[in-house]
Amino acid sequence: MADRTGDILLGMLDHPVEPRDGRPLVLLIHGMTGCETSVYILGAAHHLLDCGYRVLRLNVRGAGPSRPYCSEIYHVGRTADFRRVLWQIPAELANNGIVAVGYSLGGAMLLKYLGEEGAFSPLRAAASICASIDLIGTAEQMMRHRNRLYHAYLLSAVKAETLGEGARLSIEEREIVSNARTVQEYDDRFIAPRYGYRDGEDYYELCAPLHYMPEIRVPAMVLAACDDPWIPVAHYKAFKWDDNPWLLPVLAPAGGHVGFHGHVGNRPWCDLVLEKFLARVDSMAT
Repeated sequence: MADRTGDILLGMLDHPVEPRDGRPLVLLIHGMTGCETSVYILGAAHHLLDCGYRVLRLNVRGAGPSRPYCSEIYHVGRTADFRRVLWQIPAELANNGIVAVGYSLGGAMLLKYLGEEGAFSPLRAAASICASIDLIGTAEQMMRHRNRLYHAYLLSAVKAETLGEGARLSIEEREIVSNARTVQEYDDRFIAPRYGYRDGEDYYELCAPLHYMPEIRVPAMVLAACDDPWIPVAHYKAFKWDDNPWLLPVLAPAGGHVGFHGHVGNRPWCDLVLEKFLARVDSMAT
């Protein structure tokens, strides 16, 4: 990374058995507490490899295999890391362009990046899957009683990740992370002050993708499920999609959070939709 921390991000590059000419590199970005081996990342990678795409499974800062090599930790606002990754991808991998696909928190970061870059993004296209576009609303949704078990699991995983090998935290920061009772408290007392935000609400407001989505200027599919228990679909339905023709909203009636289990076969429905979106991108380039 370019911030003088010495931090290094790791990724796994997969090559298809039968590559197809003209197909872009697909870069997959996992969600919170995920990594290159998350089930949804591996599933998408296998499907795309079968379709002839090369796939790069990125581990964001402080996540998965990147953890021992990073003093810092990821958050939604960390779009500079993604710019650096794109800048360092070898030309021979990017000769047919790059398509980025972000899941959950990775999707939120990707949408924010796309809006910041506008027409200057080097990406050929992008897709987000079950991304939180209103971070304040999502934080409130997470605290609902029905989500208490998932919230407890997520908080435990976040703490372990943040305190893991390679992290450089002060004694006070370690105590704050260890004692956080909610993800909101973790964001408010650790993420926000460490990365220059007034508090958790300021972090959520300044990094919310919905503020950046009107400026996106590359083909971008935005996929969400109406029954997602953690990402309120109301945020998607309230967005003015017609104001930006570069965005393709896909609001499925069901699918949960990064689930989308199909009725036929073992391929998640979101992978099939992604395949069709990429085919559409390919046709636009020919």
